[in-house]
Amino acid sequence: MEGLATPYCTYGAACSEVEIDCLTGEHQVHRTDIVMDVGRSINPAIDMGQIEGAFVQGYGLFVTEELKRSDKGELLNCGPGSYNIPRVRHIPREFNVHLLPDSDNHEAVYSSKAIGEPPLLLSASVFFALKEAIRSARQQIGLLEDFDFFPPATLENIRTTCGDQLKLEDISQ
Repeated sequence: MEGLATPYCTYGAACSEVEIDCLTGEHQVHRTDIVMDVGRSINPAIDMGQIEGAFVQGYGLFVTEELKRSDKGELLNCGPGSYNIPRVRHIPREFNVHLLPDSDNHEAVYSSKAIGEPPLLLSASVFFALKEAIRSARQQIGLLEDFDFFPPATLENIRTTCGDQLKLEDISQ
C-alpha cells in the first residue's frame, strides 16, 4: 500500500451551470451534476443527503458568506440579518447526485467510504461557473484582459467585476 492514498478517501466531480444578472449581481444556479465515489454505499439515501448538504454548505463558503470587519477588526455582520447563509433559492434548480457504481473498497467495512464534508469542495464548481459567466459578460463589452475574482462571489463582487462603470462615489454626489 506504499505510495497510495488512504483507502477511505472519497473522490468526486461536479459541473454547474449558472446565469448572472450583471446589473444587480444576482445569479441563479440552473443545474449541478455530481458524481461521487463512496465505495459500496451502505445507505445511498444518507450518502446522497450528505453530498447535497455538504455542497450547499460549500456554496455558502464560496458564494454567499462574507465576513465584514470594522477598522478595529470587530465583526460587523454577526447575525442572520447581515450574514448571508445559503437559502432554498440557492439550491440548484436541477440538482443531480450520482454515486459511482461498482466502486469497491476492499480495505474498509462493507467496502464503504466516508462521506461527511469532502463534497463541500465540489461547490467550487458554482464559483468557477460564475467566474466564467463574468468573463463572458466582460468580453461582450470589450473587456478582454484577465481579472481577479475571489470568493465569496457576493452580489456586489459579481456586479462590480462584470465591468460596469457605476461606483459608490458617483451615487453619493
